[in-house]
Amino acid sequence: MGVNRKQITEQNEISDIYTFSLGKIPQKVLIEGRSKELPIVINLHGGPGTPIPFSVGCRGLFPDFTNRFIMVYWDQLGCGINDYPLKDAFTIDSFVEMTADLIVEVRKLFPQNKLILFGMSWGSVLALKVLQGLEEGVDAVVIWGQVVRKLFLNEEVYKALEQGGCPEKKMQRIRAVTEDNFTDKDMQFLTAGIRKYTAGYFNKRGEQAPMGAIIKGLLTSKDYRLKDFKAIMINGTATSTRLWPELLKLDLTEELLQVSMPYYILQGDTDIVTSTEDIIQEVKASDNPYLHWQIIADSGHMPGKAGMDAVFETLVKAAEYKEG
Repeated sequence: MGVNRKQITEQNEISDIYTFSLGKIPQKVLIEGRSKELPIVINLHGGPGTPIPFSVGCRGLFPDFTNRFIMVYWDQLGCGINDYPLKDAFTIDSFVEMTADLIVEVRKLFPQNKLILFGMSWGSVLALKVLQGLEEGVDAVVIWGQVVRKLFLNEEVYKALEQGGCPEKKMQRIRAVTEDNFTDKDMQFLTAGIRKYTAGYFNKRGEQAPMGAIIKGLLTSKDYRLKDFKAIMINGTATSTRLWPELLKLDLTEELLQVSMPYYILQGDTDIVTSTEDIIQEVKASDNPYLHWQIIADSGHMPGKAGMDAVFETLVKAAEYKEG
């Protein structure tokens, strides 16, 4: 661990790994912040199974965030430090239950602090669905890349691929995929196409986030073993037989329109993975005063520097929000 990282950690009033029973399975969670009086941010990463950029191996890596918030880093079951074979036993609701359990455990430690959920992509599903079963405990939600409906298999994606020059033979294979016959190989083929032929994942016009520094930080983390680092990308979520079929059939339109707390959605302007076009359409048409949206220029599904800056600024806004 570098000197600066060590100093940052030592200056934090809280910087500890806890083991919580989430969904009745013990899982490790890092909680870190400069002061125990700060607002809490529970990070719900994307994937399923991709704990980037915020993970249990990030102790001392994000001082801008930990100086302003108590950050809760959870590698969701099936990846990172909590790698686990998911197979057919786990559904979306299983992860929603784990998320609810995490909120309860964090609330036990910090009963008076404002608590914000920050979800990225798949994490937005957990954030939105967990609200349906909570009467209290969450004060606001911030999202990067909101999942709404028709994930991947839709005309917006097909059109972007065709306009980007995806060969007809590949397009035929992609269009032949359905919700019911979708496989892990289909996922790899489709996402590779989106990365190669569109700006859906990454927008090259925008300044990229410092992923190299984050990866180096994870490799040198005192909390991660090599197998935990490897399980950031190659992990037990690949054994799941139920999550992706459920995700592809998901429609969260009604849940989104009915939120009853400050709910901030950030979207990259070229994001077609979680459709920015859909978000604009639904939120603009709603009369829900709690729904807020912001489009980040020159950004895709993965936030670059401008996206991460917007996340931080929006978390601050959410923490300072007062009813009325």
